[in-house]
Amino acid sequence: MSRPPYASEMNLALCHTCGQACPLADASCSRCDARLHRRKPDSLARTWALLLASMICYIPANLMPVMYTDIFGSGSENTIFSGIMEFWQAGEWDLALLIFIASVAVPCMKFLVLGMLLITCQRRSRWAMRERSKLYRLIEVVGYWSMLDVLVVALIAALVQFRSLSTIDPRMGILFFGLVVVLTMFAAMSFDPRLIWDAEVENA
Repeated sequence: MSRPPYASEMNLALCHTCGQACPLADASCSRCDARLHRRKPDSLARTWALLLASMICYIPANLMPVMYTDIFGSGSENTIFSGIMEFWQAGEWDLALLIFIASVAVPCMKFLVLGMLLITCQRRSRWAMRERSKLYRLIEVVGYWSMLDVLVVALIAALVQFRSLSTIDPRMGILFFGLVVVLTMFAAMSFDPRLIWDAEVENA
């Protein structure tokens, strides 16, 4: 059974804005007037730059305190890991697990998956293309939940402020972690998953 033709063989390009299939000869989409590209311009370079920037920001996000708590005159600063340990030792294992997944597991998974996708696309690898496409869709979905750690700090701050003689303030660590989340989201958005399948087209 013959395979269906590729879009490039039919001289078609998918509009990045509205998703309409348009002739490559057209400079812009006939529906939304967006500029047409066969692939996102400089997708690999942009994704590498955003990924490396997020990995650099992840270092101070873990080393610097994310919040300062002063409860009844007893003040302390907590990093992400010290906060996880405090919640765990206090018996709040569900909050500790939530923060660990949102602030450690998810960002590290995104670093590894995006790095693997970039390297395999640059090498024109045909290894596990379908699985790599699924991994890309996975990091798109879970990436937005990385903000859970920032939201947890905000919720804890709101709860503590209700108590008299108790205050809680964010620290620079939470800013860097927010940058990690935003940069990895932009990195996933700038990556063109169709590059995964270009190796198959070239060897067809």
